[in-house]
Amino acid sequence: MFPQCDDSACQPDAMDQNRIKRYLPWVVATALFMEQLDSTIVNTAVPSMAASLNVSPLSLKGVVASYILSLAVGIPLSGWIADRFGTRSVFAWAVAVFTLSSILCGLSVSVPMLVGARILQGIGAAMMMPVGRLSIIRTFEKSELLVAMNFVVIPALIGPLLGPTVGGLIVHWLSWREIFFVNVPVGLAAQWLIYRYMPDYKAETQRSLDIVGFVLFGTGTALLSWLLEVFGEHQISGVTALVWGIVSVALLVGYGLHARHTEFPLLQLTLFKVRTFRISVLGGFVTRLGLGGMPFLLPLLYQVGIGMTAWQSGLLMMPAAAAAMFMKFVAPKVLARFGYRRVLIVNTVLIGLTICMFSLVTASTQIWHLVCLGLTQGFFNSLQFTSMNSMAYSDIESKDSSMASTIGSSMQQLSMSFGLACGSLVTAWYLGDISQNDRLAVTGALHHAFETLGVVTVISSVSFWALRAGDGSAVSQAH
Repeated sequence: MFPQCDDSACQPDAMDQNRIKRYLPWVVATALFMEQLDSTIVNTAVPSMAASLNVSPLSLKGVVASYILSLAVGIPLSGWIADRFGTRSVFAWAVAVFTLSSILCGLSVSVPMLVGARILQGIGAAMMMPVGRLSIIRTFEKSELLVAMNFVVIPALIGPLLGPTVGGLIVHWLSWREIFFVNVPVGLAAQWLIYRYMPDYKAETQRSLDIVGFVLFGTGTALLSWLLEVFGEHQISGVTALVWGIVSVALLVGYGLHARHTEFPLLQLTLFKVRTFRISVLGGFVTRLGLGGMPFLLPLLYQVGIGMTAWQSGLLMMPAAAAAMFMKFVAPKVLARFGYRRVLIVNTVLIGLTICMFSLVTASTQIWHLVCLGLTQGFFNSLQFTSMNSMAYSDIESKDSSMASTIGSSMQQLSMSFGLACGSLVTAWYLGDISQNDRLAVTGALHHAFETLGVVTVISSVSFWALRAGDGSAVSQAH
């Protein structure tokens, strides 16, 4: 149906091009909706899942982390697979795998089975979102990119808006297993949209797969994330953790050395020479370390810490999603008016302060205070992600769009994995050997964790000082 385009971005005829631009954002948004809906539903249901499977809530971070970790390991392959087999075929298969694995998650009867199904689900998502983003980047001009990306994210934010509430109601009236079956009708709708409107971009020149690089990078990131998880559970000694930490870092350094002497590396690290891409990706990595643990820790604060039910906790997650949706309309004007540098520096500090304010939440906190805090968090978070994600591609050439999308998505998911692990690790550290059934102790540990993550986020604003006043103007259309 659609012509295959090489890296020089050959274009379909005018009618097809207009049709693609009209409907492609909806195709990608549907897949993103499914992914976001799944993530927020799972986070809300963690306490109920823990009770059903007879484990502690904090130990279930492996169910969440395994999904994010498989994303981080699988995403580096997405660019190569899309270039070789075409964006349309890869996207369709990715949605199918994600939908099937969601069914397997709902049928799981133990934590290992659930973790295995979540890994498969993460593999589907690893092929799904980077390829969707790549299609957007190749279809729209840079001057259209910010608006197109915002359009993609606005419908997808309905996922976080509905997820906590739907998940809470399902858990309250049925069981946590049914939360995974919600993806099935959405996945079928996504397949229909893909069949009709997804373009098929494919690289004309095929590059060989960097197997050595994949082994080095994949093993290094997987080992490091696993280490953070088990160390938080105090399952290994400090010396053992140090040894494995050195091994994981050595693998990642080994990949860096390997990539410098490989014609077609898995991740083309020379793209980090592009200043706006480097600052966006690396600065975003540090910022997301503070943000990554919030979706996991907030339901624990509301349910375990102050005794709310799952559906009540879910309702309190809605203001952040609603504010994030509103900000998507405002972000282009804010970036055009103030520029990426000022927005990212100031907004990062505001996010850190907002995270710290969650340390003041107790059982006596009034609901309207929590709603205002959620609105503030969603507003600032949305502006942050819009800014970092769009600026990353402002100075990237079309021929490098596939690799840039792969690197950006990989680092984004890796930072979320590390953020999740760090958030849980910090909470477990403050909790010490006290039982997780002690509500006051859990609440105190979570408060200290929010303070720590907030301070880390504020400090991360330093990474955006290297930006210049005009950076990102090709995307924001600032003058």
